[in-house]
Amino acid sequence: MNRFLFILLFLCVALFSFSRDADEAKKVKYPGGKTYMYRVKLTDKHATPFNLSQPQDFLSAKALERRERQNIELDSTDLPINPEYIQEIAAVGVEVVSKSKWNNTLLVRCHKTDLIKKVAAFDFVSGVNKVWTSPDSIVKSRPRLQYHTEFNRWDTISQNHYGVTIDQVEMLDGVKLHNYGYTGKGMTIAVLDGGFMNADVIPCFQTIKVAGTADFVVPRSETIYKEMEHGTKVLSVLAANVPNRFVGTAPDATYWLIRCEDGESESLAEEDYWAAAVEFADSVGVDVINSSLGFHAFDDHSTDYIYSQLDGNSSMISHTASMLADKGIILVNSAGNDGMSSWKKINVPADADNIITVGAVSPNRRNAAFSSIGPTADGRVKPDVMALGSPTAVITGRGTIIKDVGTSFSTPVITGLVACLWQALRGKTAKEIIDIVVNSSDNILTPDNIYGYGIPDFWKAYMSEKKGR
Repeated sequence: MNRFLFILLFLCVALFSFSRDADEAKKVKYPGGKTYMYRVKLTDKHATPFNLSQPQDFLSAKALERRERQNIELDSTDLPINPEYIQEIAAVGVEVVSKSKWNNTLLVRCHKTDLIKKVAAFDFVSGVNKVWTSPDSIVKSRPRLQYHTEFNRWDTISQNHYGVTIDQVEMLDGVKLHNYGYTGKGMTIAVLDGGFMNADVIPCFQTIKVAGTADFVVPRSETIYKEMEHGTKVLSVLAANVPNRFVGTAPDATYWLIRCEDGESESLAEEDYWAAAVEFADSVGVDVINSSLGFHAFDDHSTDYIYSQLDGNSSMISHTASMLADKGIILVNSAGNDGMSSWKKINVPADADNIITVGAVSPNRRNAAFSSIGPTADGRVKPDVMALGSPTAVITGRGTIIKDVGTSFSTPVITGLVACLWQALRGKTAKEIIDIVVNSSDNILTPDNIYGYGIPDFWKAYMSEKKGR
């Protein structure tokens, strides 16, 4: 080996070693030591102190009004889990960290796996499944990003109210809907994500109507506003309102910001977090949910999903998602970004029934190569609709405007306009609005599993209902 090649090889090895050591230096032991989480399936809700005749004990007035407006009756899934069951399970020494009344399940955490045998022995427990094992180490908690108090001067487009978002709103004919006063006022949207970095301090977010925040990831964060910026970007597409610079698709809606994605690991437990998050959203009276999340592969590959499970029901998260429209809520979920991977297909819960699954297109209205495709395992067309996602204008956790790619960002373009359309057609049910949106799309006559039913036209959707099809 000549001297030059030897030196080059030495430098490469040294650089790799330095990079590896630097990465390791950023990590710390998992707090609290080795722990495990299990999903506990309960048999019933017998002897629960809650009653369907007194729903105000477990649902807000807003949630009950939404059901009444859509003629939706409460059923046993709405009843909270029997508190006595929770107490008995906790008494064996495990920690109950999450619960899902719709699935009648608990998520429990423990250090000793033999405690789970005691949990499984209860006659009111029908099954126990391990869904998470703590990693040996995690990346150190990161400080908040520094943020800008003003946009760059080149982020202004004169003579244009929408600024850099004009293409993504105009593609769906949303400008006309806004011009008629349908900007989301009176509608409540929940944004489910992994964090909302600096959304509480960036000046352009201060006009957003935030009803509240919630965190369902275990362990809970000190604040969702110091977690990842993904949710900040999604929220900007929906809610930012800076005339001539950046205007979202539902600037006058009210928002719940909910963390249910764990940035440190990928496991089945995140389905439990998501289920708890949407049930919370239901309980506080949310109308529309934006979920720019999806799963199919996990850190423990033995739990990975296979295509035959994409039937809208096999996974806990999709089973839960398929219930939302029957609770009077519209779920808008990203298709996923696996179109160029070996998986290619949509993720869960994008396979759910009675939701709007969103793919991504480029400015020429053609599907983006990365956008995940269908069909579902039971033969339904997916994605449902398409929006601009390659790229989408977003605001980062640093308070800067960039163009980013992904179905994560095409999804809130749709979500906001769904809320605006429902504001305009308030007498419609969740399922009716879903159908109206899909039927307004430009590929409705020849749907396929790449482009779905196409790009919806929200003005056309509105006018078709006003004129009476």
